[in-house]
Amino acid sequence: MMIYLEPYKKYAVFEGRASRREFWTYKLFVCLFFIALIGASAIFASLHLNVLSFLMGIAMVLFSIFTIIPGIAVTFRRLHDTNRSGWFLLLFFIPVIGSLVLLITFCLKSTPGANQYGPHPYGLSDTKKEGP
Repeated sequence: MMIYLEPYKKYAVFEGRASRREFWTYKLFVCLFFIALIGASAIFASLHLNVLSFLMGIAMVLFSIFTIIPGIAVTFRRLHDTNRSGWFLLLFFIPVIGSLVLLITFCLKSTPGANQYGPHPYGLSDTKKEGP
């Protein structure tokens, strides 16, 4: 299954939980796609193909717009998976420390079993070990 597409299937779903795998796979996909667009734009610019470079810039803007809502939604669901409110994301606005706290939180294991935000993403109960 293409887990990096899961956040797009749940485009604006801010409820439920997202596993570490779903979250980080999505973030990796977005970063690699941006790097590819930036690289293509740089290559076109170095070859003086300004129209194509400009089109890559437009593609980056459109991709940014297309990914902002699913990116925030998967982040909310990841926070829910660690038994934290989506409002915890506001820590991002605290320079350096807020981002570090969020990074550590995103790396934490899922809360075992169901929590107040829903069942475990892999359907595991308290007695089973967490999956990948």
